[in-house]
Amino acid sequence: MAVKEMQNWWDQLQAEADRQSDQTDINGQRLMSIATTAALDRVARTGLGAMVCSALAPMLLGRGKLEREAEKLRFYARFADNANLDETFIAPPSVSVVEEAPSPLSLHRRFAPKGVNCRYLSFSSPFSPLNPALADDYLANERNRTARALHFYHDKPRATLLYIHGQSLDNYRINNAWFSLAEIYDQGYDVLMMTLPHHGQRAEASHPISGIGFYTNGLAGTNEAMLQSISDARVWLNYLFDRGAPQVGVSGVSLGGYLSALLACVDDRLSFAIPNSPVVAPVDMALQWQPVAPVSKLMFAMSDLTMAELRHCMALHSPLTYQPRIANDRLFIISGAGDRFTSPRFVRLLHEHWQGSRIHWFPGNHLLHLEQGHYLRDMHSFIDRSFGIAP
Repeated sequence: MAVKEMQNWWDQLQAEADRQSDQTDINGQRLMSIATTAALDRVARTGLGAMVCSALAPMLLGRGKLEREAEKLRFYARFADNANLDETFIAPPSVSVVEEAPSPLSLHRRFAPKGVNCRYLSFSSPFSPLNPALADDYLANERNRTARALHFYHDKPRATLLYIHGQSLDNYRINNAWFSLAEIYDQGYDVLMMTLPHHGQRAEASHPISGIGFYTNGLAGTNEAMLQSISDARVWLNYLFDRGAPQVGVSGVSLGGYLSALLACVDDRLSFAIPNSPVVAPVDMALQWQPVAPVSKLMFAMSDLTMAELRHCMALHSPLTYQPRIANDRLFIISGAGDRFTSPRFVRLLHEHWQGSRIHWFPGNHLLHLEQGHYLRDMHSFIDRSFGIAP
């Protein structure tokens, strides 16, 4: 049974994943590179797992904390049941966006690729937590309340790529180099790189790692961070369309890939979505990591929360919960055959859910994108076709 036919995918995901394989149609040709990069991913994901566990540790410590966290999480289950997008993803109001030129004197506004018109953007995020029980703690992260982005723009607004970075990988310079975003600008398009909640300048001074704020308010806080990410992305869409962008598409990597796929389910104004190495099932993905697996077993043993219920409580921001609001031939998934952060078996479930979507496997892992030039050319051609520039 395909994911699209599941009434409650969170109850059946394990069986669906088990019927899949981490083998892809390029494994036979690139066996050594895939095996090697997969082994590297298994090592690298332990570091991210340790970060997540350290952020969630307070939830497991202290009498009654885990029970209170489970109660907060259960608040979200009904939103997945109803699948009411307007109730879950509340449309943001109109806000003013501040535009600032790059400055060699500013630590945060120095990066400006040669030959690219760019400006730094910000606005006061209008997001308010869905769960009132989290409002005070979540909004206490004051730096997170200012959304930020870097905009590559032409004098006359062009069709635009909205780009969403991965977990803890918010650096504009790195993302521009990794995904050749200046080349997309040179193709004649504008590019807006948004900074996710709790990342970069949005991270609190007390946070040791950019992005750890996604987890410091518990898993219920993670739900709210996902919702804020989509809310802020829609503000950026409003900004781009209001200034005259004729079309906007979205792409992102890892966590940004997950949010790109989700945005395609929420906002029908997109011309395309290209999730790259996307997280698909974050709960199941994390349970493959050390030390997350033993910590999670402890959490389940100490509470009456089950694995299926945890998926259910976090399903309101999963692209598997909804159908995309743009045509499936405008959906293009890119992923590594050696990826073991978000394994091919899970990525394939998203591809099945998006019947008619394209998928490109490259012979690398989550961070090492071997033969990247092949998928970048494919991606650029897909953007041209989606924007109606090429047949």
